Order: sequence, then structure tokens, then C-alpha cells
Amino acid sequence: MNQLLTKIFEPVTIGAWNLRTRTAMAPMTRSFADNETGVVNDAIVQYYRKRAQDGIGLIITEGIVISPRAKGNPGVPGLYTQEQINGWKKVTESVHAEGGTIIAQIWHVGRASHHEIAGGLPPQAPSPIAAEGKVSRFGKPYDRPEEMTEQDIAQVVDQYKQAAKNAIEAGFDGVEIHGAHGYLIDQFNSDTSNKRTDRYGGDLKQRLTFLKEVLSAVIDAVGADRTLIRFSAFKIDQPTYMWEEPEQAIETFVEAFKETGVKMIHPSTMEFTKPIAGGATLHELVRRHWDGVIVGVGGFDPETAEAALEKGIIDVAAIGRPLIANPDYLTKIKQDEALVDYEAKQHLGQLI
Repeated sequence: MNQLLTKIFEPVTIGAWNLRTRTAMAPMTRSFADNETGVVNDAIVQYYRKRAQDGIGLIITEGIVISPRAKGNPGVPGLYTQEQINGWKKVTESVHAEGGTIIAQIWHVGRASHHEIAGGLPPQAPSPIAAEGKVSRFGKPYDRPEEMTEQDIAQVVDQYKQAAKNAIEAGFDGVEIHGAHGYLIDQFNSDTSNKRTDRYGGDLKQRLTFLKEVLSAVIDAVGADRTLIRFSAFKIDQPTYMWEEPEQAIETFVEAFKETGVKMIHPSTMEFTKPIAGGATLHELVRRHWDGVIVGVGGFDPETAEAALEKGIIDVAAIGRPLIANPDYLTKIKQDEALVDYEAKQHLGQLI
């Protein structure tokens, strides 16, 4: 028995969720839904059930798209048709039967797509600037997107709100809004993808207008106690991107979050322990300015997660790839057993 890990196994209440442990399953794209319908299958039901059975506190699903045009990879699930909602009901019922808590990560990839994936239409984005690189698991270069009109923006805000309502209908305990990693919301946040001159463009504070509108709409639909927001500097098409003044940027984000009334945030980085300004890490900087709930993520090992929880830098530790390779992750770290290493070649093509 590993006597050094105690905080990670504590129960905790955040928002409306009574979690059995201070752990979360990080959202990870798996692309195992039906590519035509976006409906999840029984293998996906078992995939999430096993993690709930292991005692993971909060399961955050893979990104679930809010419309056909929001889709950026083959095989990603949706949450905008009744058939999709019904498919997810089987997942939420199985997680709840194991005593788990599960929320839907609602997602729009924006320009990080291709018309052959996005329902035959060009991708949507704040400005008509193509992302760099190729579409994951599809191989073609990103399309040049169509600049969204204010009417388009209002429609997409409504789609986020409807997806949040659909999540509750499907039995989810709430939602996480994916506002990170260079997808649509983050494309509005970023000066490299947002060159608008209307109220959705300008300095960082002004560029966060779309983020705030989405957050307000979702909170209106499901409540602040069932809404989590993920944000980051990291972008899939700009892996080395960092805000010019990280602490100032974080302050601006936190002000925006406080304006909307959101209570729970999920700052995302690939390396939790990496300093980004003045010797401080992303999560340390966020904690300076935010006294609400923080879900932390970034390549945790159990000891790093335990230390961050002990220090109060984060309230919940989100585990990613180790949970793909080890459905019994918590059982193994409690018993001090060796973990199976995640290997992309081995784990991309199967659900275990």
C-alpha cells in the first residue's frame, strides 16, 4: 500500500459534484464514434464505466462536437441529435451505476478542420486565416476558414447552450467548455487567429468577448455549479506559443471568468511543472489570482499530483494518457503496482 498518497484519494465536493477522489479523467480524443452519425457505441460505454469503477472522481469526456460544422476529426462523437443523446445515456447510466460523476466536454474546432469533415462547408473562424499543419487522423492540410459574421457567432453561442442542455438530457452531471488548444474559442482569444475589428477583436480583454458569451449562455442553461471551462496558451497548430506576458494574460482571463460567474476552471498545459514566468508554473500563476476551484493537468505522475493537491495549487488532478493504458490506474497507484506505459501505436486503435 502506498502510504505517501493520501490527498489524491480524499473525497471532495466541487460545484454540484460530490467526487469520490480528487482525481479527474482528462478529456482525450479517441475517435471511436460512428463517423457518419456521431453516435457512441457499447465499447465506449465500457471504456468510461471501467474508469468510474476504478474510483476516478470526475470523468471529463473526449470532446463532443456541438454541430456538424464543429467537427475536426473523423469519428468524433456529437451532442446535437436525439440519436447522439440516446447513445450517451447508456454511458452516463453505466458511470452512475458505478458511483461515478461524468461531464461532457462540448467542443467546436473552428478553423482546425476541413470541408470534407465539417459537413461539406468551410470551417468557421474569427478571421479567414488557415491553421498551420494537417488535420489529425485525416492527413489533409487545414482549410482556409470562413470569417464568422455576428449572426454566425450568435448561432454558435446558441449551439453551445443547446449542447449543454442536451448533455443534461443525456444524463451528464454537467459540462466542460473546451476553450483551449487553438480550437474555436481559443481562436477568438488569440492574436494570431483573430484579426477582427468589431467587438470580438482588439486587445486580449476584448478578444475574450466570445468566450464570455459562450460561458454566460452555458451557465444560463445548466448553472455555474455544473460548468467547467478549459483554457490554455497551448495550441495544436502552434505548439511553442506562449502569451507575451503570461501573468498579465492570466489576470485578464480570470477577470473574464469572474464577470461570467463561472466557479470552476481547468487551466491546461502539457507540462505541469514547467515554469512559464518568473519561475512560476501556469497553475501557480492562476492560483495567485483565482481562489475558486482549479482542475490541474499536465503529464502528472502520482507524486507530482499529490504535492500540488497538498499545496492547494489545484483542487483536483486530471490524469490523461496513463488512464488510457491503465483503466485501473487508481487501484495500481494505491497498491504501488507498476503502470503500463502509454504507447500511441498500441492504444490509438483500441478502447480498453
